[in-house]
Amino acid sequence: MRLKEKVSVITGAASGFGLGISKKFAEEGAKLILADINKDLLEKVSKDLDQDFFYVDVASSSSMKKLSEYTFSKYGRIDIMVNNAGITHLPKPLEDVSEEEFDKVFEVNSKSVFLCGKFFVPHMKKEKKGSILNISSTAGLSPRPNLNWYNATKGW
Repeated sequence: MRLKEKVSVITGAASGFGLGISKKFAEEGAKLILADINKDLLEKVSKDLDQDFFYVDVASSSSMKKLSEYTFSKYGRIDIMVNNAGITHLPKPLEDVSEEEFDKVFEVNSKSVFLCGKFFVPHMKKEKKGSILNISSTAGLSPRPNLNWYNATKGW
């Protein structure tokens, strides 16, 4: 059990890659805070894995701050932060993507990495330990047609 007792936060934990990561971390003995914007699915996954959860909007500074405060009040530390949450826009020519769609994709895929650093890294520095795993996509290296802004955020 390589992750035994490691306090780990996983964003986007309720589905997709995040769910797979969460299952593996749980199997490896980590103490998890599963974080997602989908409350109903998050609660189900949390119950299935017998792990803690926290509803979070990774694009919101106040929400990410609350996640960090919860983590440190409950465990006093963080060992591993997995930035997994991500979204895309529907495939279409770049000029047809609305500014609102662009903003949401950028905030969830890129700003969330900034917010993680802002609220979790100071504690890692203080403890002189901790790991951050930023989950990207092959779309950042090999862009997909008509997903220009998604590709850009994943390359970032």
